[in-house]
Order: sequence, then C-alpha cells, then structure tokens
Amino acid sequence: MTTGKLVLLFTIGASLMLGLHPKQTLGNTTLPKKQEQEEKPTEEKKKPDENAIKAFSEVITADMKSQKGFINVYEKEGKYFFEIPNSSFNKEILVVNRIAKASADMRRGFLGLAGDNIGEAVYQFEKGSLNKVFLKRISYTEYENDSTKPMYASVVSNNVQAIAEAFNIKAFSPDSSGVVIEVTDFLNSDSDVLYFKNEKIKEDEGMGAQEDSKSYVKFIHAYENNLEIRAFKTYKAGKNKTSNNYSLELNSSMVLLPEVPMQPRIVDERVGYFRLKQRNFNANPQGVENIQLAKRWRLEPKPEDREKYLRGELVEPQKPIVFYIDPATPAKWVPYLIQGVNDWQKAFEKAGFKNAIYAREAPTVEEDSTWSLDNAAYSAIVYRPSEIENAMGPSIADPRTGEIMESHIFWYHNVMKLLRDWYFIQTAAVDTGARKAVFDDELMGELIRFVSSHEVGHTLGLMHNFGSSSTVPVEKLRDKAWVEANGHTPSIMDYARFNYVAQPEDNISRSGLFPRIGDYDNWAIYWGYRWYPQFDDEYEEQTYLAKVVTDSLATNHRLWYGAQGEEFDPRDQNEDLGDNAMLASEYGIKNLQRIADNLLEWTTEDAQDYSNTQEIFEALIAQFNRYMGHVAKNIGGIEHTFVVAGMPEPAFAPTPYDKQKQATAFLNEQLFQTPVWLNHTELFEKVPMTFGEQLAKIQKGIIEQLLDAKKLSNLMSSEVDYANQKCYSVFEFMSDLDKGIFTELYQHKNASFFRQQLQKLFVEQLILKITDSGKPKDDKNKPMVAGPQSAKTLYDSKGILLDQLKTIQALVKTNQKLSSLDQASKVHLADLDHRIGLALELNTKSTTSN
Repeated sequence: MTTGKLVLLFTIGASLMLGLHPKQTLGNTTLPKKQEQEEKPTEEKKKPDENAIKAFSEVITADMKSQKGFINVYEKEGKYFFEIPNSSFNKEILVVNRIAKASADMRRGFLGLAGDNIGEAVYQFEKGSLNKVFLKRISYTEYENDSTKPMYASVVSNNVQAIAEAFNIKAFSPDSSGVVIEVTDFLNSDSDVLYFKNEKIKEDEGMGAQEDSKSYVKFIHAYENNLEIRAFKTYKAGKNKTSNNYSLELNSSMVLLPEVPMQPRIVDERVGYFRLKQRNFNANPQGVENIQLAKRWRLEPKPEDREKYLRGELVEPQKPIVFYIDPATPAKWVPYLIQGVNDWQKAFEKAGFKNAIYAREAPTVEEDSTWSLDNAAYSAIVYRPSEIENAMGPSIADPRTGEIMESHIFWYHNVMKLLRDWYFIQTAAVDTGARKAVFDDELMGELIRFVSSHEVGHTLGLMHNFGSSSTVPVEKLRDKAWVEANGHTPSIMDYARFNYVAQPEDNISRSGLFPRIGDYDNWAIYWGYRWYPQFDDEYEEQTYLAKVVTDSLATNHRLWYGAQGEEFDPRDQNEDLGDNAMLASEYGIKNLQRIADNLLEWTTEDAQDYSNTQEIFEALIAQFNRYMGHVAKNIGGIEHTFVVAGMPEPAFAPTPYDKQKQATAFLNEQLFQTPVWLNHTELFEKVPMTFGEQLAKIQKGIIEQLLDAKKLSNLMSSEVDYANQKCYSVFEFMSDLDKGIFTELYQHKNASFFRQQLQKLFVEQLILKITDSGKPKDDKNKPMVAGPQSAKTLYDSKGILLDQLKTIQALVKTNQKLSSLDQASKVHLADLDHRIGLALELNTKSTTSN
C-alpha cells in the first residue's frame, strides 16, 4: 500500500517538473479524469469560431487593394474577397470563360488557341440560410418570366436551380448594404464555374488535372457591369499527349445580364437566323411548344428619337455594335477588316438605324488603360497565329431572349492562303491580277474585306444561306452590266465565293467577281432589327412578321433562304453558283482548262521549287471534283422549301426530270469519259502526283455518291409520291449510267486503261452495295420508309443493284466472244466476269442461309 502511494506522488511531481500541460502524459500515466474535465471548458473558450461573422474592418483591412464594381473586390497577399451589394443579389450573371493565352504544344486543330470559349452559363448570387451565400446555376430549358401567365408558378416550382458554390458570410458592409465572402479557394480551384465548364471540354483541349502548386490568380478587374478574372493555370497533359503538363492563362467574364430583358423575336424558318431553344407551356393552350428565339443585338432608338424613327427617319441606336481590331493584327490588313465591318451599315439603314455598326482600332494603354481584348464588354476581331485556313464568327447571347451580348471573331493567319487558292482557281482565267504566286496587297486586302463581312454577318445572327446563289440564272453571271450591278449571289452568307462562270470574253471586273452584302442580307437584317414597339409580346410580333416574310417572298425570289444542311436539295449547296449546276460547272471547267494550260507560268518563281505549283494544282483538281459533286446532288434530289399556311408552293418536290437527266449526261461526258485535259504531262512531271490516281479518287467518290441507298430510295419513292408529274426513275438512271460507263461494251470496242479503271471501280461499288459490308448499320431486317423527311432507305434498292450486276455480266460475256478485242481488253473483261460471278454466288448463298 505504502509503496503504491509513493510511486503516484513521484509520477505527479515529475510531470510538474517537466513543465507538461496537465492533459499531457508521461509514459502511460495520465491525470485523473476529474481534473481533465475541469480543464476542458477553459480550452473550448479559447478556440475561435472560424464561421463567426466579424466586423467589416477586421476582414477588409485598410492595407488591402480594392476595386469597385457591381461586385467590389479586395485582395491582399493572394487572398481574395468579394463584397456583394444587396442590389446584386438574385441578378442573372452570364459567365463566359475563355483561353486568354495558350500553349503551342496543346493545340488540337481548331482547339487550344487564345480566345477559345471553354465555358458559358448563367448564375446568380442568393442569400442562403445559416449566414451562407449561394451561387446558383440558372437553366432556361423551361423558361417563363411573366408572372401573369397561368403556368408561371408551375414552371418555377418544377425548375429548382442547382447550387454550384456555397460561401460563408465573413462580414457585413459597414452600412449593411451588402455582404463579404472569401473567394480565394473558389478562384484557385479547378472550378467548372470559372474555367473549363466540364471534363469533356478539358479533354478536347488536351487538359488533364490541375496542378495546384503551379496555378494562381493573376488579377481581377471590376467594372460597373462585369468582372474579369484572369488565372494562370497548369494542367497535367490529357490523353494522347507527350508533354508532362501545360500552362496557360484563362479569363472568366462575369457579366450582368440586362435587368429589363430585350423582347425576343421568334424565328421564322424562311429567314436564316441562329437561334436559342426554349420549352414554353403558355404558347399553346393545348400542348407544349418549343420556341426558337433569334439571336440578335439589341438595337433601339434613343428615347428622344423614337418618334423620328417611327416616322421613317434614320436615327442612331442607343447602343451601337462596335468591333475592335486586335492590336496583334498586321497593320496593313487593319483597314480592310474595318471596312468589312462598316460595309454592314447600309443594311442597318434599311432597318431604320444609321451608324449602327462600325469597327475601330483597339485603344492603346495610354488611351484607355482599362481596355482589354478579354473584357466581355468589348467585341473584337482576334488575330490568331495559326496554320488553320479559316475564320470564325461566334457570339455570346442572353439565353432568356437571344440578345447578343458580345462577339469575338477569330481570324486565323493562314486564311490568306485559302483566299489565294480560291481566287486563283476561280478567277485567274479572267483576272490578270490573280495570275501570280503572291497577290499584291490591294487584292489580298479586298479578299480579307469580303471574309470579314461574311464573319460579321454570323455575329449579327445570320446563318449560312447556301440556297441564295440558286436564285440567279447562270447566264446572268456572264452579263457584265447585270452581274456588276447585282452581284453573283444575293447573299454574302452564301458559300458562293467568286464568279467562276464568267468567261474571259465577258470582260467582267472584280465588282462582278467578288461576293457582297446583297438583297437577301439587307432583307434579313430588316427582319431581325426593325424595332416594333407597338406589339405587347413576341407572339403578336410573330403574326405580323410572318405576313411580312410571305409578302416579300411572293414579290422577290432573290430573298429565298436555303438552309445549310439540306441533304437532298441540290439548290442548297456550298461553293456552287447559279440555278443550273450543269451549265455553271461547264463554264467553270472551261476556265480550269485555261488555268491548267498556264499553271507553271503563273505559279513558279525564280530559284523556288514546285511546292507552290503543287498546292495550286491540288486546289484545281479539288475544284473540278467540287463541280462533279454539285451535279451529282441533282440526281435523286428532293427540293425542300419552308412554307406557312397560305403559301402556294409545296414543301417538298423532286428535282425536275430534265435536270436529273441532264446531270447524269454531264457526269458521263465530263467525268466518266476520261477528262484528258486534266492529264497535263508537264505538270505531273513536276509534282509527286499521278493523273490515274487523282482521276480514280474523284470517280470513286462520285460513284459512291450516285449509288448511295438514300439517293436510290428517293428515285424510287418519287415515282410513287409524285405520280402526277414526270419523274426520273431509278431504272432510267441506272440505264443512263450504265451506258455512259460501259460505252465500249455496247459498241464492242476496246477500252482504254483509264476507262477500264472506271469500270472496275463501278463494279466494285455495286458489289459492296449488295454485300453485308455495303448495308447501312441500322439494317435489322426491318423495312424503312423512303422520303426526304425521314432520310431513311428502302432496301429494295439491293434488287436493282443485283439486276444491274447481272446486266453488266451478260454484256461482258457477249464481248468476251469478240476476236477483235486487244489482249488488255480481254484480260479486263475476264476479271470483271470473275468478280461479278463470285459476288452473285456469295449473294445467292447468303440469301439461302437467311
């Protein structure tokens, strides 16, 4: 007993002498539980509450850097705080994320360049419970902002908005006019709100996970209506990338959407505008309607000018559309880019506005230190150092109404090569200024101006109008006075490029060769931008505008809009001209022949190799192939016209018989009869290409297009669907094609090497079409209905192709008996007979087994 007490006293004494905290232990000995419990309340009192709201001056100290805006920003030593005024809560904020500076090693084609949009969504700050601030992601899939509408409450209650981020309130503003939150972790994280919107976008850009230790916020700039956040980010390399990581700068723009939304304008399919889709429960009292809103800028007269506007006087808008030119743009091209923007001014005058759109050079730092190319308050034409041969005109719009907020047009440096190739191949036969390897600055400048205008058209909301050029009679394109006055297409939004129909003897100047803003463009801007204050909502306005469009189209066919992506309508094609592809292509080929004859002289320079000649020659062959494609689309064509009640035109109609017949004859003559004019020995001697290979590629591609199951299905179904008119039947088409490709067999003559090559290609494609490898992937032994609306196929076309093979085989066997044929022809016929025989045998076995 005594011994035990002595040990305990010694242990306590040693603990005190060592200066240990009463709760600390020495070995396995601890303080009595009673003393530990007595000390615990004292310790908890000392622990600070991290979530406690502090005085404003404790959180936002006098030594912090501060910026005032719709959200106030404070920063010190890498810590960031937002002071959100009460007036900014529940306001919709459009967040647009872009790459500001990119790594050359991360590029993937069009992706990975400065200016790329990597995320876009709408959010709003909301005060939550327990001293929280929530950042909510707002969806407009189902949208109703009019609380007087019967479905308003139901739509709201069934569209709870997701919380994207939550923040603790750190302090209240001194006058209680707002709250302070810390956003340091939010800004430094790999946030899908501010940076890459989702993993798929990151993967497309070649990005993996963020490396936190190598990432930081560079700066934040606060403005009255927007907040600009710039971050330096380092990411591990994504899949199929060789580097270990990539560093780049990302810019996030938080832009306040208008407090009073613009009145939307409902899309009319007869006018080509980009659109936003919303599901509306009030538009149709007996159903649900998917509303499409046109994307367009908000142009309204100044309050003091409204009466003048309504009287028909030209007035300036409250807020014009202004594009700034990227300071990195080569100085000599700046005036042409500016002119390409300003060319749209006359179109807006048709809608009642003067000086509605213009471009200007970006201000210097001395002129405006707040200006930034990445600031979402400014629209710009961004110059990109890239090998990509293109330009793009995207825009950012308010998802509630379709109001375009800003646009960044991307101008890729190498688009000038594309322009050079286009213009050379399409006009060198008639424009002496195009007959050189390097164009002079004036010509290249005008080409840049044209593309600038086209891309600006996209940013104004206009889609491609691939049908516009089809409204022009081909012979008008050779009429000097007419084409110079009207242009070769009514729309610069067409892919009509240059007037390749014009012949040297027509003496047409560049004003008749270049695209321009035309009748359709002026009319489309009028439809999209005329201000109508007399209508209470977009539905009343829609009724009025529908009649405007109907009346306009009834009096001016040049206003017709042919939508991009029409699979079967030969009027809707890119890179084509005129109302008859066969005639236009015939003129185009005559010019290609003239260019081919002079290609070496016009493309070579002293002491240079023939790489430039090769590029142009490849472009020439591609242009010839393009003409063949334009013609081939006429066969089995179904013309689609958007109509509304009261319009007499049919919505769908087959391409006229005569055109389809003419198209087959054209292909037989210009492509399947060997185009010997293209076989320039002196050209093929200088470049690593062969005539036979190039010809085979074109012929194979066109044959595949002609034997496409959908095309054959259209030919078959047209005879049934349009029995009241003469249609080009699938049997007549196959007979015409057969006679063009196997002319020698019908005439019992020898076939040349290139004709033998063609016949093998044709038989090979027929065989593929009747075997399993040639069937569409959705073939599950179930019939499908043909027609342009469904774009599906009737597999009865297989029987027609089988019959065609048997016809060819019979023709081959007849010719094999001829003693007059040379050895090459005999070998060729034996080969065809063998191939067809095997294919028919395999087909018989396959049919029997099924």
